[in-house]
Amino acid sequence: QVQLVESGGGLVQSGGSMRLSCVPSGRISGIAPMSWWRQAPGKERELVARVDGMHTKNYGDSVKGRFTISRDGVRNTVNTVYLKMNDLQPEDTGIYYCRTYDRGRDYWGPGTQVTVSS
Repeated sequence: QVQLVESGGGLVQSGGSMRLSCVPSGRISGIAPMSWWRQAPGKERELVARVDGMHTKNYGDSVKGRFTISRDGVRNTVNTVYLKMNDLQPEDTGIYYCRTYDRGRDYWGPGTQVTVSS
């Protein structure tokens, strides 16, 4: 059973930066898509960024130009997925989740809280 563990969340002031990390506890295929989602209080969970096995990246409209997703790995596995967040705004506040879909199974991490103060 693979588990995803996020880290790097916390409190930051508006305009600041933060980097989130997601580490799988087991082997994730190097071609599996990896993504970050977030959920703000009272809102639905939304896609923030996604990177596939070919390193093609997609971003939510609200974070384009500010956030960058990346992944690394060796021997056709995923080691870590990152989300670099710049120019953070209060509306970026929420719980950030790492997700992957690998060999027919959908995995989510427990989430890490990001709070941006104005």
